[in-house]
Amino acid sequence: MPKPAKSQWEFGELFPPEQVRQVLSVTELTWQIKRLLEQQVGEVWVTGEITNLRLQSSGHIYFTLKDADAQLSCVLFRGEAQADRSLLQDGRKVTLRGEVTLYEPRGQYQLRVTKVELQGIGALQAAFEKLKEKLKAEGLFAPERKRPLPRYPQRIGLVTSPTGAAIRDVLHVVERRNPSLEIILAPCRVQGAGAAEEIAGAIQLLNEFNAAQSVGGDQPMALDLILVTRGGGSLEDLWAFNEEVLARAIFTSALPVVSAVGHEIDFTISDFVADLRAATPSAAAEIITEGIFSSCQFISEASRRIRQLAQQHTDDKRYVLTQATQRLTRVHPRRRLNDWLQRFDDAVASLLRCVRQGARRHRLAWQNLSDRLARVRPAALLGQRREVFGQVERRLHEQVRRQLEASRNALSALEGHLRLLGPEQVLARGYSITTDAATGKVLREAREVKAGQRLRTRLKAGEVFSRAEP
Repeated sequence: MPKPAKSQWEFGELFPPEQVRQVLSVTELTWQIKRLLEQQVGEVWVTGEITNLRLQSSGHIYFTLKDADAQLSCVLFRGEAQADRSLLQDGRKVTLRGEVTLYEPRGQYQLRVTKVELQGIGALQAAFEKLKEKLKAEGLFAPERKRPLPRYPQRIGLVTSPTGAAIRDVLHVVERRNPSLEIILAPCRVQGAGAAEEIAGAIQLLNEFNAAQSVGGDQPMALDLILVTRGGGSLEDLWAFNEEVLARAIFTSALPVVSAVGHEIDFTISDFVADLRAATPSAAAEIITEGIFSSCQFISEASRRIRQLAQQHTDDKRYVLTQATQRLTRVHPRRRLNDWLQRFDDAVASLLRCVRQGARRHRLAWQNLSDRLARVRPAALLGQRREVFGQVERRLHEQVRRQLEASRNALSALEGHLRLLGPEQVLARGYSITTDAATGKVLREAREVKAGQRLRTRLKAGEVFSRAEP
């Protein structure tokens, strides 16, 4: 019996089961790699130099740990209390403890740091400080040797990578602020081995070009300055601008040099040697074009300002003319005559008004007096006054009687008190009063009596005379 024909969609023979591919998604593969790293490597100690340190607003710190041949991404999360965050600085050599893991969104393995130990300043940072001190001692950084930039540069030399972001930033600013500025590009590498020599050679080449163009006298293509620039990066990325060969090329340049390397926080040796340091490439372009840009703005505003001043001057003169016309109108004889006539009319009207008011006032006063006289009626008033006088007289008699009676009572009370306190009452109780018969002085003590002295003793009834015996 013949075998049934197979469908065209059956591929069992083309792809045997043992040869079928196992296709993983990116997430699955990344997860397997992460699991292998965490299981096989796990926690490690690693040493290297810190670079590209970034502190995020979340509190996490991201940086790169590198040595001469490789680099490792690291992260220190905010919650790691054992790690001393203050030890993390660009250029420092440290020893880190952490767990090797994989950051799945980028497929990048990294070290999750749990402890930081300081090992000293990194080689690049140490070389930077050593060269900086050396060049400073030689006077390459001296402020007095720095030259001012021309206010209106017409042609500049640009030393940078032709493919970097810095040249785009510079061209964008120049096109916006001074499109007429000519730029002579000296392309070179700005990163990696030999980059410093290329940059120094580009500066020398631009100086030679400027010298050759200046021979003619009219300087048809002479340069005004040189801009050395590149975008931001880590310390090793910017290291070409920390080389001595580049520093001396900038120092010996016959043209003023502007250095704009990295971001605002990045400082290189070329920044210290250059005649002017700009924070960014865009800032450098703005500084170079500031003179012509300000002048263009001034010129563009001049027309409007002139019209404004002319209008203001016209308004001032119109105001002066108006004031003069008004003053002339005020001092015209007809105007003064009209004023006098008006004042005369006002005086006549005021006089008439005063006469009417005076007559009205006297009429009202006469009416008031008449009304008061009618209301008073002397006969009735006399009767009222007589009645009031009678009432007052009665009240006065009554008051005198009461006061006299009160005085009698008070006198009787005082008399009774006096009688109680008088000597007669004392004598009535059996006491006597002895006095000196000659002087009448009351004797109160026996020692006041002298022998043979004549005494007078007063009793309740009568007196007794006696003489004191020795």
